[in-house]
Amino acid sequence: MTNADNKSIIVAIDVDKIYPNGCHALKKVSLTVEKGEVVVIIGPSGSGKSTFLRTLNQLETISSGSIVVDGFDLNSKHTNINRVREKVGMVFQSFNLFPHKTALGNVMLSPRKVLKKPEQQAEEEGRELLYKVGLADRMDNFPSHLSGGQQQRVAIARALAMMPDIMLFDEPTSALDPEMVGEVLDVMKTLAADGMTMVVVTHEMGFAREVADRVVFMEEGELVFEEQPDRFFSSSNSRLQRFLGQVL
Repeated sequence: MTNADNKSIIVAIDVDKIYPNGCHALKKVSLTVEKGEVVVIIGPSGSGKSTFLRTLNQLETISSGSIVVDGFDLNSKHTNINRVREKVGMVFQSFNLFPHKTALGNVMLSPRKVLKKPEQQAEEEGRELLYKVGLADRMDNFPSHLSGGQQQRVAIARALAMMPDIMLFDEPTSALDPEMVGEVLDVMKTLAADGMTMVVVTHEMGFAREVADRVVFMEEGELVFEEQPDRFFSSSNSRLQRFLGQVL
């Protein structure tokens, strides 16, 4: 099951999402993401950013349109969504770590349960990932003994342990104290430099300027504007400039 365009790893076309209460959360949203690309989505609260992100691994189903992710047609009843989620890692605002497991135990769990990896292999790979996110000295700590930034870095390592082709980040720093934001963004910058395909919903404009290949602006369920960072932030688009005037 491969995409005809083998460069495009995400292709969303005319995606609509209407909730049962009538809320029209997404309106004809189309976006293509290439392999190795970092796309940052910004916009006001309630603009549909997180809803769209969650459609990319079917945490939200769509009302109409089409989405193909890593060769899987999410509209097809023949698509095994669990296979898709093995390929698409996701990091949320909340860390959702298991409190009774150490940092290493959290990272090892899915490779052991889902990928059926031997314990020794899962442990070795888990240790490597925790080292990569700067937690070599915290592997045996339980979440209650980790800072928010450290817990979020464990959550990133846990997602990476499934060896995904794509990483989705839903405002990963919004629940953190300001002094902890940088340590998480540094890990994300390293992933981007390593060539990981990433779609990131964030309010961190500095990250968007520095790391994104493209920045996307959403408002009222619509994809209003997308461009490379230098052109994006200097754009004369009135809706974008109104938003940037409120957050910069």
